[in-house]
Amino acid sequence: MLLSLSQWLLSLYPEWGFLRLFNYITFRAVMAAMTALLIGLAFGPWVIRRLTEMKIGQPIREYGVQQHLAKSGTPTMGGVLILIGIGVSTLLWFDWSNRFVWVVMTVTLGFGAIGWVDDWRKVVDKNPEGMSSREKFFWQALIGILASIYLAFSVSETSALRVFELFFRWVQSGFSTELPPRADLLVPFFKSVSYPLGVFGFMGLSFFVIVGTSNAVNFTDGLDGLAIMPVVMVGSALGVFAYLTGSSVFSKYLLLPYIPGAGELLIFCAAMAGAGLAFLWFNTHPAQVFMGDVGALALGGGLGTLAVITRQEILLGIMGGIFVAEVLSVMIQVSWFKYTKKKFGSGRRIFKMAPLHHHFEKSGWKETQVVVRFWIITMLLCLVGLASLKLR
Repeated sequence: MLLSLSQWLLSLYPEWGFLRLFNYITFRAVMAAMTALLIGLAFGPWVIRRLTEMKIGQPIREYGVQQHLAKSGTPTMGGVLILIGIGVSTLLWFDWSNRFVWVVMTVTLGFGAIGWVDDWRKVVDKNPEGMSSREKFFWQALIGILASIYLAFSVSETSALRVFELFFRWVQSGFSTELPPRADLLVPFFKSVSYPLGVFGFMGLSFFVIVGTSNAVNFTDGLDGLAIMPVVMVGSALGVFAYLTGSSVFSKYLLLPYIPGAGELLIFCAAMAGAGLAFLWFNTHPAQVFMGDVGALALGGGLGTLAVITRQEILLGIMGGIFVAEVLSVMIQVSWFKYTKKKFGSGRRIFKMAPLHHHFEKSGWKETQVVVRFWIITMLLCLVGLASLKLR
């Protein structure tokens, strides 16, 4: 919005040369981060008070870690604060004609809406499980499928109208249209290794990444500050890739696919970082507020969509290694328990408790130790991901 306003004012008053600053993505990204940060810090206390007054407190499972029982009643659904910061800041600073930002915003808010309903049922209906797994997955799948279909053709074209034209042409051709090389699956740390996916392969991978990342971040959100800082770091790293992918000069030099318009996603990533840091101010141990599913599902969906657009799905798995480890620990624990129960008559566990962060708590680590050490691991993994720009 401010970009269009500055361009209009510059056309009326050419002597106002300072308005040309708004044309630079880097300037607007810095301002987006600062705007989201200030919004979060300013409205955080008010949001926490409102959640407390509405008695929207986090229910704690009795069979969980005993030390967490003291957290029962802590305001949850604080992810609303994050989404407000991201939404307002992004709308102020990004180019409204950019289709990629609208897609990421839609997916993020869509998954946030699912999380809102889930959290609301937990705190209002006093049901610790919230939405049923089947219902939650249905809505996640619906958003993921629609986003995957659009992105399959969006990364191939330079305008929104051409996206729909290509989609209808693909349907009319009997689903045989191929995607250009920039839609291939890129393998990091190699100069020219990529794998053509085809339309259905692209859609399937995109769906898996978006929905999978959303749930992985949700599993990670179990300790004070544990999920939000990795989201900030991974989102910031993806912002770098978005900026480079959207530049014809940098993408050619670094052997990245050139995707016109992807650079504008840096604005969204910066707003996510600013809003995330503001939330961490209140979420650090001992937390004054939890983000809840409304924040975790939304942020995970946003990260997954960013990775798909920038063609960095594999790097997302590397940089977001903590998220991957958390969700894998749950899958392994449940699968092994069911298998041993069927074979031996009683279920057995590999981890002391899943997700993985609870296993370390049960092993004697303090909550703050788990959180900070997971942050350090994420920082190292993000550096590895950024190093892939030149290490090939």
